[in-house]
Amino acid sequence: MHFDFTDLRLFLHTLDAGNITAGADRSHLSLAAASARIRAMEASLGTDLLQRGRRGVTPTPAGQALAHHARILLQQAERLQQDLADYAQGVNGRIRLLCNTTAITEYLPEALADFLCRHPNLDIDLQELPSARITHALREGAADLGIVSDAVAREGLQTRFFRDDPLVLILPPGHALTERPSLTFAQTLSHDYVALGAASALAIHLEEQALHIGQRMAVRMRADGFDGVIRMVAHGAGLAIVPLAALERSPLKPRIACRPLSEDWARRRLHLCAHDIGHLPAYARALLEALTPGTP
Repeated sequence: MHFDFTDLRLFLHTLDAGNITAGADRSHLSLAAASARIRAMEASLGTDLLQRGRRGVTPTPAGQALAHHARILLQQAERLQQDLADYAQGVNGRIRLLCNTTAITEYLPEALADFLCRHPNLDIDLQELPSARITHALREGAADLGIVSDAVAREGLQTRFFRDDPLVLILPPGHALTERPSLTFAQTLSHDYVALGAASALAIHLEEQALHIGQRMAVRMRADGFDGVIRMVAHGAGLAIVPLAALERSPLKPRIACRPLSEDWARRRLHLCAHDIGHLPAYARALLEALTPGTP
């Protein structure tokens, strides 16, 4: 068995992305080089690591076992590097942080920029995922930290409160539903919606909530970012569900009707999570402390 860290990172990137092309891109390798490395890994083990299909790749049982050990090995290597930082110059650390849509767009840009300015030898690998996938990744050791909503179970993880983050329904001026002081999600689903991109964690969450009650969202248009969604609603394109924080900072707020939703998942809170805070690398603990409310 002759694997190096490049092989292991490539394999994990491929699993995370769901295809070898994207895995190669994340690993800064050509597709030909990435494919050759994965074939060499399989030849070395004498078994397939990936099931290849038209829609991408999934791990075989052997691939799942390799992914588990690869994550541990890479985390240990990073921790070794950090522990030896006092004895070397220019040692870098990389923190993998997984977040939902609102955390990335509304709360983290300034906080992460300030942290990076204070820690010039650190990098942050920031990725947007739905909360359920974040908790799974943390349990599997695939990330250092995550920020998730309280709509998902957090058993087996250590958590800290991050922010109150309610979701609200926004409506164009004069829309028929503005006559109601509050609404259920189901009552809105016969109307047209404006939404974030289909890969957005919040878009996935809302579509899952609609399916849970046996309905589907009628999405007329998708926009990149909450600003675009709010502008479209203000001009009458449809309804939308956005974080209250995004609406509060919008200059279009006076032109838009806003209503609370009755569902518990709309009155959400965000939490910082880790599998085991005590076993995080020192630099990841530093980021956790920087993001914890009330910490200097």
